[in-house]
Amino acid sequence: MDVNVLGICGSPIKGGNMEAMLKHALEAAGAHQGVSTELLHLANLQIADCRHCNWCLAKQEEGKPCIIDDDMQAVYSSILQADVLLLATPAYAARLSGYLAVFLDRFRCLVLGKHYRGSLGGKVGGALTVAWLRNAGQETTLLSVISSLLMWGMIVVNPGPGTCQYGATGLSSDVGTGKFDPKDRLGVLKDEMGMRAAASLGERSVEIARLLKAGKQALA
Repeated sequence: MDVNVLGICGSPIKGGNMEAMLKHALEAAGAHQGVSTELLHLANLQIADCRHCNWCLAKQEEGKPCIIDDDMQAVYSSILQADVLLLATPAYAARLSGYLAVFLDRFRCLVLGKHYRGSLGGKVGGALTVAWLRNAGQETTLLSVISSLLMWGMIVVNPGPGTCQYGATGLSSDVGTGKFDPKDRLGVLKDEMGMRAAASLGERSVEIARLLKAGKQALA
């Protein structure tokens, strides 16, 4: 059964630790037959804030979820086609990044819009985060992401036993001590537990998405 997985990197740093961890999750998901993956880096896009103008509530039509003419228009089709959304953000002040917050605010038209109302319900979602240090707000960062997914009726998946209950967490300094190595820009790759959690999140998301699609077919 085919599954489409969309990964969203909410870090302002291109080619950094957060992107590397998300790519690892997508690679694990994409290793399964029938799974297609796509990665979007928000730092490459121009996305404006939701204005709460309510255009989508009254005038939304097929092919035009939102009135704001920016890069989000091209992203909506990928979101609608995805069975799984993996949302990745560095831990900023114990919460999601501004890039990802603005992006998620623009989901309003898929939740309440006249044509696309409830489009996220039943999709699978997962969250990933990277922090420089131990105890730097990783769990609250993940919660700030998955709280939106739960509000929208999505099915939230975690990496499984022995990991964080809310999503995949990684450390970008040596075992989270804050030790800096100027020659190593991708310290998260050395975090075996974090990378293992990312891979598990990708695999479990695909598993749950397939179960949901199979259940819908059986009920139909």
